Amino acid sequence: MTTFLSLLLPYGIYTFISVFAFFHPSPVQKIQLSGYAQGTTWHITYYAADSTVKKYSIDSILSVLDSSMSIYKPYSLISRFNHAQNGIALDKHFEKVIAKSIEVWKESGGLFDITVMPLVEAWGFGAKKVSQYPDAAKVRTLLRCVGTDKLRLDGNRLFKKIPSVSIDVNGIAQGYSVDVVADFLESRQITDYLVEIGGEIRVRGRKPGNEKMKIGIEAPGDYTVDIPVIQKVITLDSGGITTSGSYRQYHESNGKKFSHNIDPRTGYPSQNELISVTVYAADAMTADAYDNVLMTMGLEKGLQFVEGRKDMAAYFIYKKNDGSIADSASTAFKQLIGQ
Repeated sequence: MTTFLSLLLPYGIYTFISVFAFFHPSPVQKIQLSGYAQGTTWHITYYAADSTVKKYSIDSILSVLDSSMSIYKPYSLISRFNHAQNGIALDKHFEKVIAKSIEVWKESGGLFDITVMPLVEAWGFGAKKVSQYPDAAKVRTLLRCVGTDKLRLDGNRLFKKIPSVSIDVNGIAQGYSVDVVADFLESRQITDYLVEIGGEIRVRGRKPGNEKMKIGIEAPGDYTVDIPVIQKVITLDSGGITTSGSYRQYHESNGKKFSHNIDPRTGYPSQNELISVTVYAADAMTADAYDNVLMTMGLEKGLQFVEGRKDMAAYFIYKKNDGSIADSASTAFKQLIGQ
């Protein structure tokens, strides 16, 4: 007998995990771990003969990553870089994230830009609250400090071309953290798992009974109630799934909502019909970076971009002109839904 439980995860993603009754003998156990890190929660489910990975090991890994890339830690490497005049030496984690960030910046035509931090802070989405939003003159001034072309990665050293450049890797680092934890599980010969941090997910393998993992995508709705609505359920046995949405992280001014996604071309929050984008890729870091890119692109350009890529798939929820909610998916994503 198999019972399905729904485990609530933030940022619009849910996972369904099979619970096998105790009277079913099996050499494989389902081990679950959870905790709090990076300002959110994390959950791990893996299937193995014994519990070879403990919570303290995961906490230790996430603590190391925070010491590298958390803008909320004054002692972190990223905080040191942001306060430096020229640059600093990076650890292996930070170096990988910066290299990937530069790659995505190029491939997205500059829509993914980790140097957008001054604008993120000005619009009130950074570590500090703001009393007023920037005017056009302030935005133009801050844009002078924005542009990944103002960074240079040389080996393990990251340089800034002007002292005012600062970076925020929140749009990619959580996906990378998921990958690091997943790689750690695999180093311990765990081949069937689901890792989730703040709603960003990576899976590999299957549950007992050769059953693929199931992941639900939440439909935007009335979040004053505790009962979520699942829009779609996808089935897979490997890869990363992440979601970016404007319906949870936003501010409101004069009755108008604006998104946390800042368009680095204009300096203003993105304004388009998209409510959320869920991206599937081989790893969580890639998915995490591109869900932000697609949110900024909008539906038509986002769909066109994804259809031109063989390494990812995407699912879009958007608001139509009449105010109704609709969805659309790339060809590859439809196959995940149809399995």
